[in-house]
Amino acid sequence: MKSRIKSLLSQKDVIYVPQAEDPFKNVWRDVSENEINLINSVKEFTMTSVERMVSLMRSIEYIVNNSLQGDIVECGVWKGGSMMLVAKKLLELKSTEKRLFLFDTFEGMSEPSDIDVAWDRSSAKDQFIAYKNDDSGKSNWCFSNLDEVKNNMDISGYPKERIFFIPGPVEKTLPCEEVEKISLLRLDTDWYESTKHELEHLYDKLVVGGILIIDDYGHWRGAKKAVDEFIKGRNLKLFLNRIDYTGRLAVKIN
Repeated sequence: MKSRIKSLLSQKDVIYVPQAEDPFKNVWRDVSENEINLINSVKEFTMTSVERMVSLMRSIEYIVNNSLQGDIVECGVWKGGSMMLVAKKLLELKSTEKRLFLFDTFEGMSEPSDIDVAWDRSSAKDQFIAYKNDDSGKSNWCFSNLDEVKNNMDISGYPKERIFFIPGPVEKTLPCEEVEKISLLRLDTDWYESTKHELEHLYDKLVVGGILIIDDYGHWRGAKKAVDEFIKGRNLKLFLNRIDYTGRLAVKIN
């Protein structure tokens, strides 16, 4: 059948192009066995994708290999999976001088505003209410308390004296004088107001050559709006590289 089709096409002066290989076949071919092992060791503690975890590990490699000064800061940690991955990668690279700062309410998601809708325009407020605890009035959405996250970070084996937990909404805990220089800033609080506040108080502490990761840029429109407004308002030359459908990564160039 194929030979007949090619014969017919050739008579019409049309070039036959064989069907391309499935673009998603062997999609993880560039991920090492060691990286897969690290991912498997933290996957139950994070909701991020394989692409975002690989990107995070390679960001840590870049920071260590280029001797970038500054600590690692994450806003919005859930169970601590991403920072566990950071800690494990730093240990693998025999680099334990960096301090790790984990900012979170440790009481579940903070309340979203009307701006905070998903890519499909579904309301974050509706989801927040659906998870609301009638007794406390807070939401159980993405809930993980401080003790649980501390225990999870202990699993990583990273020196405890280099790990700092900052409980409370970022709108109240930032600015934070303890944070000085930052080599990697990962923002994962989803909402417009929190993302805007984080950028306003932490971006200037990110060193030149440092990594900025926005976890929810493609999924939550409020987070995207906050990032876009900040970049435009500061006239920043930042290229937001697409990690996956929602994650974005940029290198601070000036």
